[in-house]
Amino acid sequence: MLKKRNNNDWIYEISPKRKLIEFNFREIWQYRDLLVLFVKRDIVTVYKQTILGPLWYFIQPLFTAVIFTLIFNNIADIPTGNVPPFLFNLAGITAWNYFNESFTKTSNTFTANAGIFGKVYFPRVIMPLKTVIAGLFKFGIQLMILIVFYFYFLIRGFELSPNANLLLFPVYVLMMALLGLGAGMIISALTTKYRDLTVMVGFATSLLMYISAVPYPLSEVSHKVPSLAWVVQYNPLAQIIEGFRYMVLDLGVFSWSGFFYTLGVSVVLFLLGLVVFNRTEKNFIDTV
Repeated sequence: MLKKRNNNDWIYEISPKRKLIEFNFREIWQYRDLLVLFVKRDIVTVYKQTILGPLWYFIQPLFTAVIFTLIFNNIADIPTGNVPPFLFNLAGITAWNYFNESFTKTSNTFTANAGIFGKVYFPRVIMPLKTVIAGLFKFGIQLMILIVFYFYFLIRGFELSPNANLLLFPVYVLMMALLGLGAGMIISALTTKYRDLTVMVGFATSLLMYISAVPYPLSEVSHKVPSLAWVVQYNPLAQIIEGFRYMVLDLGVFSWSGFFYTLGVSVVLFLLGLVVFNRTEKNFIDTV
């Protein structure tokens, strides 16, 4: 498909030949209206045919935080310092949910959109991109819930205070988005040939949550299971969640080496995912 202003001046050209790493901002900007439309659709329709509707944005993190508090803090007796266990768990769940939303919905990009991909051209990367952007809406709502409970416990007399690392908040959100995008694009490419991965994603993310320091402090792993501590410590998600709680609640461990390690892994995984995604979009329609 080619468009031109006159006989000699092309506006843009659509070609199967792509660079190894290509994220065409200009083309995405040309299709910005479509991107906005997809983002609005994801936000509006996600709970459209449910009884409680948008209330699920509130119910899911609150119920999960309550269950984690009962099991990990009351029964397993995992300490959370001066921070209320419920608030500790809510902070970890808020960070985890954004990554989980970005990853799981991006991981089925090709199989879920094969119909529209086979009928009309637009930059395919718009589909995973709209998932990450729409996820920011849900993340913002859950962040507001966290802030409400933060001030609630503050009024009740708990000693809570963020620290200077709060300035890194946009970077942590970016790292969650890059990790979700990168891993999701890789899995979405693989699912065009191996459909079993679609089933495994839900199972794998459930296990991943428990080795990402969501329901416990990172320091507890070294204390209780030192032989397996490296698995959690080298998990970039665990570093993100620990850093998120550290800047919001001033609880946990933070190191610049862990921060830059996580940032590097996030960027590399995103670039790798982009390479795999760009290569797969050329001929995936023959295998889906």
